Order: sequence, then structure tokens, then C-alpha cells
Amino acid sequence: MARPKVYSINLTDDERSKLNKAINNKSTCKTVLKRCQILRDLDETKGCGLTHAQIAHTYAVCPATVSNIIRDYVSKGIDSIIRYNISPNSAASLRKADGRAEAKLIQIACGLAPDGHSRWTLKLPEEKSRVELETPISRETIRRVLKKTSSSLTGTTTGASRQRKMPNS
Repeated sequence: MARPKVYSINLTDDERSKLNKAINNKSTCKTVLKRCQILRDLDETKGCGLTHAQIAHTYAVCPATVSNIIRDYVSKGIDSIIRYNISPNSAASLRKADGRAEAKLIQIACGLAPDGHSRWTLKLPEEKSRVELETPISRETIRRVLKKTSSSLTGTTTGASRQRKMPNS
């Protein structure tokens, strides 16, 4: 036996127009888009009349997400659904090297090794980036950036780029 509904969602015309505006906006992120569509379907006056489980299945989210959207709408209003808040502790906000800094690091590492050195080490780009970039970047960040681009500081070939010789038959 299913639990009875605790909240009844009745959207006003203004709220419905805000949701439709967010849904039709091409710059709306996927998370906000799904929230708006789910809330629009939950509307009892002009919604589709599906249960929470059916809506969760339709939008490929868990039923707890539908409940969380209802809870946020009831407690915080329509603006909490339309606006996407990124946590300040998320991985994206904690990145030290943005796209510009990553490009500069790759440019440094792909250039010629400094005088007196036959090849790049992880410490050399760190010293050079301290001079050219306004924020200091650690060796671990440099390693991660260069690993992402599959570049090699030493100039040796990686296992993926070596050609495997086939035995003569």
C-alpha cells in the first residue's frame, strides 16, 4: 500500500511560466531542466497525473529526487528549483588550474628544456609557472594536467604509442 501524498503541488500561472521559460532556455543545465520538467509534471491542475514512481522512471531519477524537488519547492519556492547552486566544496570550485593555466603549463612542457637540462622534470615547470602565472601551482597539479593531456616530460614514448611488432609467419 502506497503512502498518501503529503504535499499537493498547485502551480500558479506565473510559476508555470517561469518553469517553461527555464525549460525552453538553451543555456539551462541538465539538472535544472529535469527539476523543472518534474515539477511541471507534478502540478495537479495541468500536470500529467503520474505517480512519483512513474515520474522518477520517466526522467531516469530515483524517487528520492522527486521527493527532494517537492520538499525544496514547498519550503524554498520556485526559485530554488530554477537556480542551480554549486557547492563551494565541489571539485570544480577547488581546481587550482583553470583552462588558461592548463594551456600555459602544456605550452611550457612542450617547449624546449631549459638551459643546462636535457629534459623537463616536474620541478622545472613548477618553477617556470611561478614566474609566468600569478598563482603558484603544485607539482601534483602539474602532474595531473600533463597526465590528462598524455604528454611526456621526458620525451620518451608511452606504451600506447609504441608499435607492436608482429612475428613473421
